[in-house]
Parts: sequence; structure tokens; C-alpha cells
Amino acid sequence: MRVQSEATSLSWIPSEAVKGYTRTMFEAGISHYDDPPPARIDDLERLRLADRFRFANRLHVWADFEDGQVVRHGTDGGGLMGSTTVRVGPLGATFAAIGLPDLRPEAEIGDGWIRVTQSAGGRTALPFPRKAAALPFARWQSPLVWTTLTVTLNADGRGEIGLTGASPFPRHWVYGPDGALALKAGVTDFKAWAAQTGTPWGAEDSPVVVTAAESALERELSRLIMRGGRKPLVRELATGQTLVRQGERGDSLFLLLDGVLTVDVDGRTLGELGPGVVLGERAVLETGHRTATLTAVTPIRVAEATADAIDRAALEHLAAGHRREENA
Repeated sequence: MRVQSEATSLSWIPSEAVKGYTRTMFEAGISHYDDPPPARIDDLERLRLADRFRFANRLHVWADFEDGQVVRHGTDGGGLMGSTTVRVGPLGATFAAIGLPDLRPEAEIGDGWIRVTQSAGGRTALPFPRKAAALPFARWQSPLVWTTLTVTLNADGRGEIGLTGASPFPRHWVYGPDGALALKAGVTDFKAWAAQTGTPWGAEDSPVVVTAAESALERELSRLIMRGGRKPLVRELATGQTLVRQGERGDSLFLLLDGVLTVDVDGRTLGELGPGVVLGERAVLETGHRTATLTAVTPIRVAEATADAIDRAALEHLAAGHRREENA
């Protein structure tokens, strides 16, 4: 029996993710943040030509099983680098990123399963000054970007995808074999990326916090919060800080831009939430009190918006799926 599956990552620069002096290039309009990629993909080349991602990594794996064992297998795919457009006034220029050789170690094969790993990426299009140990204590060089994907095939026909490593920046989204968004890297860290040391091409990957994808409704609401009429307040919290506490009054909405939060109700942890999730709607719709305690388990960035940023009917639809204490 032949079993096959695939995973594709798209990497992009989310709003306000850049730190330090490099941020001035984005604020001045010389470079640009990216709109989120689509919730479903079908043509990587078309997306690349439309400048919808900075780089992509696609891994397709097939295997033939006989009596529960792998007898043949194969792979295809690889990295696809995007470009960066720089504008100064009416003038603009586009620079291509530089891809590095794809890294695909020998497949792992076990009793009734096979797993293939692939790292793909390269050097970003534009260099910027980075600290160096020797004089002149700076060098013009762009850091590397990459993702490390896994595809596991099982003799019973199941396929599993994973994101096991990635550069700390930019944002990485992972799509499944049906082209639908499935996983996200939960944290972006521009400073750690700029000070980059280990990479897969130096036999050292970076661990990544992976979260599930948010709902299609939340993706639409996040666009309204960030691109609507009134600009939201963007806050940053350190690991361990509390965004809201159960029972306290509140009438604002939150969009988690980066990082991971835990949800606790009556002292019981119900789960973790990653970038893209919209929170706070139940306090707005119901009693005016927070129904859960939200605590940062990584450094987070969150956009806080007034309740009128989103239509009430949309909030009611969102709230129907957020009764986590009833689904636990």
C-alpha cells in the first residue's frame, strides 16, 4: 500500500515584529511588514511572485508498505526563497534572497513507520550591521532563516506533519497535505535572530514552540483589529506575567500577536493559546467580568482593542467556540 503526505511552511514578517534600529526602515516605509499568508495554499510560485512570503519549505514524502514494513520510499520538494522590496519615495527595487542547499538526512525507518526530516532556507535579501567579536566590532551580513519540517508515514495510512526547528525570526506557518493551515511557530524573537549563532548548516538547529492554528473567524477578526479604524494598543508582557485575571472587570478585546498564553479557570489549566487567537469577547458579551486567567508562558505581544472594533454578531459566534471550561 502506498501512503503519502506533505508539509509546507511559509515564513513572513508580522506587524511590529522588528526591533531596534532596523525597525525605523519599516516605519519609514523603506521596507515593509507582510500581510498574513492565506489560510489555504495551492500555488507556491504564484504566492512568491505576489510577494506573499519571505521563504517557503515544502516536503513531500511517499512510501510503499508491505506486511507493515517500508519497502520503497521517496521524497521531493525543497526550499523556495522570496524577495524583499525596498522603496525610497517613488523609487523601488526588489532584491532576491539567497537559498542554501536543502538538508535532508537519511530517513528514519521503524516498525510500520518512516519519518523524513528536511531543513530549508537561506540568507535574507538585505544585509544589516551585526555585532562582531573583532574590530570593527560589526559586519554587514544578513542572518539565516529556515524551518525544519518532518513528515511521518504509517503503515495504517496515517500521515503526520511537524515543525521541529526554525530560525527565531520571522513568523513560520505550516500547512498540511490538503493545503490548509495546520501549525504555527508560537514565538518570534528578532533580537535572538540578529545575534544568531547556530543553524542547521552548522549542525545546530533552534527549538521552536509550536501551536495549533486559530480559526478562520479569528483570522478575519484579527484583520479588523489591526487594520480597522482605530489603532489598537500593543502591549508586551514577560514570561509569567498575567494579562487578565478571572473575575476582574474588563471590556476590551485582545489579539495575541506573538507568544503563548495559558488559560486557567478556577485554578485549573485548560490549555495553551498561540498567535492569532482573539480573546476577551465573553466579558464584553456576558457579565463584564473576565471568565479566565491568562498568563504568559513565553514573552508575548498582544493588541488590545475596544469592544466596538468588532461586530457583536461576530463576537457571539467567536464566544460559542471559546467555552473552554465546558469542553475540557
